Amino acid sequence: MKHIDLNDLGRYSDALLSRNGEVITLRFADVTDADALQSYFRGLSAQSRYNRLMGAASELPAGQLDRFIHAGESDGFSLVATVKRDGVEVIIGEARYAIDDMNDSFEIGLSVDDTMQGQGIGAALLDNLECRAASLGAGHLLGDTLRTNDAMLALARKAGFTLTPTPGDWKQIRFEKTITLAAQDMPCVSWRLAAMTASAHVL
Repeated sequence: MKHIDLNDLGRYSDALLSRNGEVITLRFADVTDADALQSYFRGLSAQSRYNRLMGAASELPAGQLDRFIHAGESDGFSLVATVKRDGVEVIIGEARYAIDDMNDSFEIGLSVDDTMQGQGIGAALLDNLECRAASLGAGHLLGDTLRTNDAMLALARKAGFTLTPTPGDWKQIRFEKTITLAAQDMPCVSWRLAAMTASAHVL
């Protein structure tokens, strides 16, 4: 798979739209986002936080937070979805992916603030993750979620993912999709252009 330029993460930001037309910026998280990202997780409902972290927690554990804000560490990347409220940037969603070169796959997870759910943001995040995976040359997109996480399972099913039991964990369901997007067919403009102009090794 190709890899992104860790010295120029800003070029990989995208603009999404919620169903009500609000502009959402999707960008890589960095160390300056630590407090805001932790506040975001603390602000999720107990059920949403349980679903995302797949266990009871009042906040994002310190080790995970550190990984979330250091792009590329162990081939993992975190994205924050933000909007402007009274001139202040506010995180209203997040997504994370890990690149697995050996298995030609992107492993993903995401969440959306409870107050913003139902506005198509989760679907937009999932579409964007697929664009990123396709642009970088991944063959598969996959994730694991609790079998009780009806919202995530419905979102994945609607997006064309196949659902199967997660190997070795009866509490989880794996959603997986083979990526067939050609560069010229990617709905995400920035990643379509990146895929069409990328060199063999670095976008």
